[in-house]
Amino acid sequence: MSDVSYNQVPAQTGEAGFGDYFALLKPRVMTLVVFTALVGLLAAPVPVHPMIAFSAILFIAVGGGASGALNMWWDADIDELMKRTRRRPIPSGKVTGDEAFGIGITLASMSVVMLWLATNWMAAAMLVLTIFVYIVIYSMWLKRTTPHNIVIGGAAGAFPPVIGWLAATGTMAMEPWLMFALIFMWTPPHFWALALFTRSEYNHAGVPMLTVTHGCRATRGHILVYTVLLAALAIGTAFTSIGGWVYLVAALVMNGLLLAGALRIWRRDEMICETDNFVAERRFFRLSLIYLAVHFSAILIETLLNPYGLGNWGWAFAPCMTCIDADLGAIWASHWSCHFSSLLCLG
Repeated sequence: MSDVSYNQVPAQTGEAGFGDYFALLKPRVMTLVVFTALVGLLAAPVPVHPMIAFSAILFIAVGGGASGALNMWWDADIDELMKRTRRRPIPSGKVTGDEAFGIGITLASMSVVMLWLATNWMAAAMLVLTIFVYIVIYSMWLKRTTPHNIVIGGAAGAFPPVIGWLAATGTMAMEPWLMFALIFMWTPPHFWALALFTRSEYNHAGVPMLTVTHGCRATRGHILVYTVLLAALAIGTAFTSIGGWVYLVAALVMNGLLLAGALRIWRRDEMICETDNFVAERRFFRLSLIYLAVHFSAILIETLLNPYGLGNWGWAFAPCMTCIDADLGAIWASHWSCHFSSLLCLG
């Protein structure tokens, strides 16, 4: 999940305000965290009290914000070197690293404890795992050591729907992991597209993104392969218990557009990209920004239609199930009728 600003201005120093401390939480990233967690919670096949649901989403959001603050604390040296991140609170001099660390640790601890009290220990444990993967596994280790940082570290951004599901049910199931897989497979092509037109920034900051270590040609190939795999997963999800006609249509349209964009990127050479300022790569990146929102909105719509027999393929299979039930009932009645007739004859 990305936090990107295209219109950059020189960094400024001064006294921090509420907005600067709030920016530590990466609110744009938090928005997607909250939404996917909410879909995971509502898609669960159990009723959840509105107050419990609100509390769960609130504390998941706080945990996500804590991760953002801790990430900014750790990556302050990198953020200072990159144009798109140098306006963040720490490199701009508005907030100190110690303040960011204190805020992050406090919010992380509070969010885990309160989520446990509001829901269950499994949801809280998954929130701990999410924060750990994002800060320790991704930020402190993978981001600075391997070009596969996004592939593995992307798991951190994929956990929210699983946490939402666990908050509602307290049990594991296949459905939240399908939602996890959607985000996990979406993350690499999304960030690699960004890396194509910000390669010089990552190179200057010493971050071993795939574009820096293996070049843009290899990155384009990786984007195409991962987009094909993502499309297969996304469309296949339509035929599971969280899918349906609404989701299928959304998945076909979005993945068709994304595949076309990935193929276009794969065919381009660097000279053309430099000439047109990476127009195709930027277009693919903007499309990927709404990709998850569309898919998870479709899952939510299917969930909301389900009680009326219209979502999750219910309307398509309900008549068939009615016919099957009627046929089974007729067979059952015929069987016992013959059975009793035989008993009467024997009597």
